[in-house]
Amino acid sequence: MIEAEIKLTQYSHGAGCGCKISPAVLDKILHSAVQYQPDANLLVGNDKRDDAAVYDLGNGTALISTTDFFMPIVDDAFGFGQVASANAISDVYAMGAKPVLAIAILGWPVDKLPASVAQKVLEGARAICAEAGISLAGGHSIDCPEPVFGLAVSGLADIKNLKQNSTATAGCRLYLTKSLGVGILTTAQKKGILQPEHASIAFDSMIKLNSIGEHLGKLDYVKAMTDVTGFGLLGHLVEMCEGSRLSAVIQFDKVPIINAINWYIENGCIPGGTNRNWASYGSKIQLLTENQRAILADPQTSGGLLVAVAHGHEHEFESVLREYGIPEENINSFGWLQEQDEGDLVSFV
Repeated sequence: MIEAEIKLTQYSHGAGCGCKISPAVLDKILHSAVQYQPDANLLVGNDKRDDAAVYDLGNGTALISTTDFFMPIVDDAFGFGQVASANAISDVYAMGAKPVLAIAILGWPVDKLPASVAQKVLEGARAICAEAGISLAGGHSIDCPEPVFGLAVSGLADIKNLKQNSTATAGCRLYLTKSLGVGILTTAQKKGILQPEHASIAFDSMIKLNSIGEHLGKLDYVKAMTDVTGFGLLGHLVEMCEGSRLSAVIQFDKVPIINAINWYIENGCIPGGTNRNWASYGSKIQLLTENQRAILADPQTSGGLLVAVAHGHEHEFESVLREYGIPEENINSFGWLQEQDEGDLVSFV
């Protein structure tokens, strides 16, 4: 087998965070009829639906622990390692924490793909870990029918700087640090209709670290934060609203969206995860056009940070985004949070 001819996406039935189990099914999986004695030091666990677990070390510092893995979303092995690693590390940044250590998770079809290709996946992971300033310190591998890769990542944060997805307040303005549409473009690539001028857009977005999250953790006016991945913007916004007991209002024309997405939507490049997402939480959303639904429920892989900023601090926050090189199209609020009423959890103006 010639390595240069191997296209990893051909060896998996799913792709990236689009492989995630839908929110509705996940709720059933996580449900337990057994009541366990709570650990007083566990500050964030399964019940919070947050990005990572958080454990109080007893000295004002919290240990952040997370894992994330999936099947290939790009054909190149080195690139797959980069994307999967940036995606996993993002969960730590989304808690306002500093990543300190990573462990690899590898499932490999040893009868179908050479070990040398898996080695390149790990090299891609090491490159991203080095960019994040951490070591890829070990891991575990199994023989698996499809290629799977990801990381378990540990981080640290001062407890006072910890950000959760359930601590937003009414009046907060909403920001998203990466544009939507990654799932649509990667589906177009798998269909073989991705235009050459758009070939690097999704990949460049997916390997960009959300390292700004560590700094945002130190800002008191950042009230809540999460990263947008497989459930799409709407899914993660619903989690923020439900956890904070608020509702959201979106100005769709201000949502940051990758250019040229509409053409791909018109040509049927809708990931299967989009429909699964909508089936899980669509009843909580004001009725959308088909186009809006395709964009806002699009599964993102290594997506941006969804940030809730206290009203009155927009200018200050936007200056921080510019300082950290966030693109100008992402430096605007696309909506706000308000007290819940009897209407939809997410509505549009």
